[in-house]
Amino acid sequence: MPIAKEAFETEVMALLGRLHGVARRLTRNDADAEDLVSETISRAWRARASLDDDGAFRGWIFRILNNTFISEQRRRLARPQFEPFDEGTCDESPPFSVFDQLHQPFLLWFSNPEQEFLDRLLREDLDRALAELPDHYRLVVILSDLEEFTYAEIASALNIPIGTVRSRLARARCALQKTLWRQAQAYGLRANRSGATATTGGLS
Repeated sequence: MPIAKEAFETEVMALLGRLHGVARRLTRNDADAEDLVSETISRAWRARASLDDDGAFRGWIFRILNNTFISEQRRRLARPQFEPFDEGTCDESPPFSVFDQLHQPFLLWFSNPEQEFLDRLLREDLDRALAELPDHYRLVVILSDLEEFTYAEIASALNIPIGTVRSRLARARCALQKTLWRQAQAYGLRANRSGATATTGGLS
């Protein structure tokens, strides 16, 4: 039995902010994000009979959002979603880590060194780094790290194996870290030859 109208509206309203947030990061502008969310909700309503479990509403509607975005991209640009991405840059062993570029004892002064460091980067730097990722990599980062989907939920929402989720997420995070490290260096943050962290201006 299809989800009732009242229940559908309640679920949509609870997720509206998150839907728009993901759509905004995918489309990179508010107008297209609003159109994407609107079309997603319309498609979800028309396809409500395909929702077997009301408890799976979140993953179901984000899958519709993703499929709608892909359809719109292909229609507008007449090309596949997948874009060239230099995956080899994230295949080195051990993988690149922005935090390994800094002096670890210094970072360990904080209870959560990664969070403390990332908090010092401007929000627009992270948004810009995300925007540089191809769509299929960007989306797994958004769902995992911003929307806190589990790997299983992401796999279900995107209709891909969990192994593919893990692989894309690892590569996307690697690329993001490299971009953010370059930005940190532009702000003047350096690791000198002795291993100590130094700033030459910008970050304080």
